Amino acid sequence: MSSPLLQITLEDLKSLKLLKTAEELENLLDEAAKEDLTYLDFLSRLTQKEMELKRMRGILMRTTIAKFPYVKTLESFDYAFQSSLDPKKIKELSECRFINGNENVILLGPPGVGKTHLSIGLGVKAIHQGHPVRFASAQHILGDLLKAFNENRLDERLKTYQMPRLLIVDEVGYTPIDRQGANLFFQLVSRRYERGSMILTSNQNFSKWGEVFGDSVIATAILDRLLHHSTVLSIKGESYRLKEKKKTGLWQDNKHDKS
Repeated sequence: MSSPLLQITLEDLKSLKLLKTAEELENLLDEAAKEDLTYLDFLSRLTQKEMELKRMRGILMRTTIAKFPYVKTLESFDYAFQSSLDPKKIKELSECRFINGNENVILLGPPGVGKTHLSIGLGVKAIHQGHPVRFASAQHILGDLLKAFNENRLDERLKTYQMPRLLIVDEVGYTPIDRQGANLFFQLVSRRYERGSMILTSNQNFSKWGEVFGDSVIATAILDRLLHHSTVLSIKGESYRLKEKKKTGLWQDNKHDKS
């Protein structure tokens, strides 16, 4: 189908940045003629196409802004390998009601058990539900805040970490944190307390957080705010990475090696 009026309409749609409508218009006109659609049905199909494009663009934009190191989904998580984890609990969290309630999720467990995978998977679910998300390692955040502190712009930088509806802080406790870093982390947690949700992953039990932050008083104050409205999941199991090495024969269990 081609006519001067169609060409004018296509150009008008492009000028209005209704690109999906312009792309689908001819097909939809053919469908409308074959199915004898009413004007309202035809218009509804046009708007649905445009809304879907807008939704997908929003997801792409929020995923880019989130700065995930890679994208993982909850559907690809191997629950059979990590039997200590209840899939129903993850399913419940994936509905993101915890974000609406400004609650936190804390994932504890040794390296390689899938904490980061789960945190990213929950972040992806949040993005698909329209929530702004930001991902960063604890070390990156503390380095960023320390730099801002030294440049006398800490308040401004804290606001950037306060803005996302969901802030994912990965690898708390993997590297020691000095007193200044502990104070900066406390300020971050305080800013978000009951104002925005956090997901934290850590390889250290809460009893060790006094050592992690180098100050038991600050660690207690941090945990007091984090745990007030929170879900804590403790994952016990083998490392996925070691599992893959064992499959290839690159890892040998020397537990019974007496040499």
